[in-house]
Amino acid sequence: MEGVRHMFDGVIFDMDGLMVDTEPVWMECWEPALAHFGYDVPPGLADAVRGSAGDTASRILHKMVSPQLDTKSFWDYFSSLAEEIFSKGVKKKPGIDELLAYLGDKSVPCAVASSSSKKGIERNLRFIGALDRFDAIVPSSEVAHAKPAPDIFLEAARRLGTSPSRTMVLEDSFNGVRAGAAGGFFTVLVPDLVCPDDEIRSLTSRVCTSLFDVRDLLYHGEVG
Repeated sequence: MEGVRHMFDGVIFDMDGLMVDTEPVWMECWEPALAHFGYDVPPGLADAVRGSAGDTASRILHKMVSPQLDTKSFWDYFSSLAEEIFSKGVKKKPGIDELLAYLGDKSVPCAVASSSSKKGIERNLRFIGALDRFDAIVPSSEVAHAKPAPDIFLEAARRLGTSPSRTMVLEDSFNGVRAGAAGGFFTVLVPDLVCPDDEIRSLTSRVCTSLFDVRDLLYHGEVG
């Protein structure tokens, strides 16, 4: 293969669980955050919410926890617990440096599309030394509907100037895969905390074991 641009005109990255190892922190915050409001953590809540944000995530909370939960106050408290931990730094996921270097060598534009806040995205990218590697950053607050709706990926592609069919989306969450598939992107799952089920396998264009695997597949021309 002469260059990845023959296959993809752009690559869109999720952040949490894909580029940075933050998902265990979010998991750690569920129990104390819900206990603060007098609730227990129902089975499957973290998996149901993972990758989503805003009204979509709040609807899940109302359905699985309680319709009386003040979701704004909850998310503020939940985020404050996580931010205290994140302020000390985050660990990068294996292969992110190598994949970004490869894409940079091929002059492939890259974007971040994450359910985290823009401030949180920029902070974490600074921690791992990758902020200047991205041409666009799209937090969920800048689109109408969070994942699993495709809005955030469509906006990222718009900012990159690429079409969905010629853009790779890299995700670790089920809601992210659903969003990428709904938008018509070449959607690659790099599992973090959960393994794909039959539904997610049917929606992914490819499942990779790591970001090293993504780079190698691109290098050898085995995707696209």
